[in-house]
Amino acid sequence: MKQPPSRVSVGCRKIIHVDMDAFYASVEQRDDPALCGKPLVVGGNPEGRGVVAAASYEARRFGIHSAMPMRTALRLCPNLVRVSPDFGKYHQASSQIHTIFRKFTDLIEPMALDEAYLDVTSNKPGIRFGSQVARMIKADIHRQLQLTASVGVAPNKTLAKIASDLDKPDGLVVVMPDQTREFLRDLPVSRIPGVGKVNQAKLEALRIHTVGELAESPVENLSQIFGRRGAQLWRLARGEDDDPVSPMHEPKQISQETTFPSDIHNPGKMRQVLGELATELSHRLRSRHLKGRIVTLKARYPDFQTVTRSQSLAIYIDQSAPILKLALELLGRTEASGRGVRLLGIGIAGFDREKSKQLDLFRRDEDS
Repeated sequence: MKQPPSRVSVGCRKIIHVDMDAFYASVEQRDDPALCGKPLVVGGNPEGRGVVAAASYEARRFGIHSAMPMRTALRLCPNLVRVSPDFGKYHQASSQIHTIFRKFTDLIEPMALDEAYLDVTSNKPGIRFGSQVARMIKADIHRQLQLTASVGVAPNKTLAKIASDLDKPDGLVVVMPDQTREFLRDLPVSRIPGVGKVNQAKLEALRIHTVGELAESPVENLSQIFGRRGAQLWRLARGEDDDPVSPMHEPKQISQETTFPSDIHNPGKMRQVLGELATELSHRLRSRHLKGRIVTLKARYPDFQTVTRSQSLAIYIDQSAPILKLALELLGRTEASGRGVRLLGIGIAGFDREKSKQLDLFRRDEDS
């Protein structure tokens, strides 16, 4: 029987945010002990436009981080070890992690393969303390998968996410309801989810450097500068967040694409690449129990013009063969054969909502 949504008041919720530590890199180090202790990145070919998808903590000491161009990472650490991503392996590990989650609650909101919110207010084992549930989840992940997770426990999602990031790797930070303001007071404003460099600079121009200073600022002033976002930032700085854990959240589209190191003009190579994309896309669909009926092909020509072609089907599909067949038909409706391409991608949408079970991560294939 599915667990019913919690009816407990917002302030008394027990929310857990689980964030796996350097997930892709940790999986690779687990599966190949020779990689343990070495600066490791998972990502694309440095000879092309490859980027870092994940960096081990050994690599992060050199200033390497995800989304960094692979060439830059290699300059920062000449002894860096690079491994191409194996998304099938990461999906399998993510599925095993979610099996552990479901021992405690069905109220799970996945944010990515390596990240999720859990509402354990009324959990399956009937455990009173959210911190105890968090410790058991961490222990199960380590025992069953030989991986570590950093976890935050708090009365709401924002606080739990901030907490999970404060003691990495393998951390556990608990924020009790009466500790909220004290917990937030001295943190830099950049700790609030969604406050990037631009908004941080705007806040610092107002002499607002800490979350506590933001909480004490007149909300009217913030609204004048940030619009509706100003009031939201003010509430978050005060530890106020009533956003529930939403297990039924679904993607509108799942896409897989790749950018080539050099432009491709060979139709045979295009077909090969689309076959690889269709295979990966099929795996992701089936691992999330999703089927779609709208296939979209994306092509970017050498002059950076980007076109899309879509086709709706009468049936729902999740297998690579029909995805590839339709993608090739859609490719024929572009000028790719004559102009060449620098990027190809396939997307699936129009999901069968009756059979959708959980969120999938919309991820670009950066192995390029």
